[in-house]
Amino acid sequence: MRRALVAATLGGLLLLGAGCSGGDESDTASETPVDTPATAATTTSPPPDYSANTKTVCTKLDKIFDTEIKSLGSELGKMIAYKEADQDDNVETARKAAAKQLKDIGAQVRKEAAAAQDPDIKQAATQSASKFTQSAGDEKFFAKIETMKDLEKVLNTQMTNWLNPVVGLCA
Repeated sequence: MRRALVAATLGGLLLLGAGCSGGDESDTASETPVDTPATAATTTSPPPDYSANTKTVCTKLDKIFDTEIKSLGSELGKMIAYKEADQDDNVETARKAAAKQLKDIGAQVRKEAAAAQDPDIKQAATQSASKFTQSAGDEKFFAKIETMKDLEKVLNTQMTNWLNPVVGLCA
C-alpha cells in the first residue's frame, strides 16, 4: 500500500516537473521538482520494530491466560459441585467468584494491551480483554455449565472466543 502511494506521488511530481520545464533551458528552478521525488523516496523510513515489546507483551499474556484461566476453571468447578449438591447459596457465591475472575483476567489483559507498542497487538489484546469482561456479566454463559462435561464443552468454545484475537499475533 505504501509503495503504491509513493509511486503515485512520485509519478505526479514527475508530471508536474515536466509541465513546469517548458520555460528557458537555463532556468534551474524548473529542475527542482524533478530532484524532489528522489529525495522524498530516500527519506521514507522503515516501519518501527516492535518485536522486543511484542515478545514481552505476548509472554505476559500467555502467563495470564495460563494461570488465570486455571483459576477460573477451579471457581467454575466449585460452582458445579455446589449445583450437584443443591447448595444454591454456595452456587451463587462460586458464580460471583468466577465472574470476578473473568473481570480480573480482562483487567490484566487490558493492562498488557496498554503496554503494547504494536497497534495490532494493542487492538487484539483490547478485544480479548473486552470478551473476558463481557463473559463475566453473561448469565447465559454460567447457565450453560451444569456438569463437568458442560464445563469442558463451554470452556473449549469460549476459550476460542476469548483468545482468538491474540492467538495469531502472539505465535
